[in-house]
Amino acid sequence: MNPKPYIELRTRNTFGDIINTYFLFLKYNFKHYTNLYLRYNAISMILTIMGSYLLVTGFMGLASRDFRFGMGSNVDNNLYIGLGAMVLVFIFALTALINYGISSAYINEYVKHEGTVNSKNVWNSLKSKVGSMILFILIGIGIYLGYLIISFILAFIPLLGMLAQYALSFTIGAFFGLAFISLFVGNKSVGEAFSEGWNFTINNFIRVVFYGLIIGILNLMITMLILSIPGFILGIYVYFSVESGVEIFTSTLATVIFTLGFAIFLLSFIFTQALSQLAYGILYFNLHEETYNIFLRERIEEIGVND
Repeated sequence: MNPKPYIELRTRNTFGDIINTYFLFLKYNFKHYTNLYLRYNAISMILTIMGSYLLVTGFMGLASRDFRFGMGSNVDNNLYIGLGAMVLVFIFALTALINYGISSAYINEYVKHEGTVNSKNVWNSLKSKVGSMILFILIGIGIYLGYLIISFILAFIPLLGMLAQYALSFTIGAFFGLAFISLFVGNKSVGEAFSEGWNFTINNFIRVVFYGLIIGILNLMITMLILSIPGFILGIYVYFSVESGVEIFTSTLATVIFTLGFAIFLLSFIFTQALSQLAYGILYFNLHEETYNIFLRERIEEIGVND
């Protein structure tokens, strides 16, 4: 099913128009993209719930100091916390790789076929780039470690250091986002994708940093909206449990509710990261057209031929 109307992303837009284009894109493609997202993230969602259960169970056991599991045997709560943390770290790494790939492949297919996005093509694109994506992530980890070291140094500088940390954070986020999209556009190597992403980021520094800031705030609002309903239910449950004297930390129902609430929080955060990559995809095609002017030249040539 083709999302309509098609929004041409290979145009030269002002900063405000790029933001507006992002929301128009979500308006017409959110359902289709979300269906594809859920299809490819079903297993990671189940594992996220499992990891959340282990963490919640361990923390509640520590809080109650009277944790029992199964046949009344003692269980090491630290073991549950450790296992849950390891499961979630693994899932975050795997899901980030998949979601960056899904978003990048999706928006590339959208532009390439003018709004027609076939899930099979997205999957084939992901499979063809598995090696490049893994290499990208490994190099990205090294760059991120360097960023952490610089951020630690900047933390000792009052005010200006904090502002520099924010600017550096948005710069690194934009750089990774643009470079990852570049990996899927054309037949670029990892080095070429990093190079193009870096050039787009540095040559449009102010626009890129503020774009990351605005998109981050807007996606945070989306996250809060997603979390509002389970947060309200959780708050009501805790309030009435305290009022009625229910021991929350030893309640099976409380464990289930807290597990689902924590899992929804994590999954909503992961989902907004995928949306952010879509946003950087829209920015990428705008900067690509401003830099290379390919689409406009093609349109002019088509007009000339028709005349």
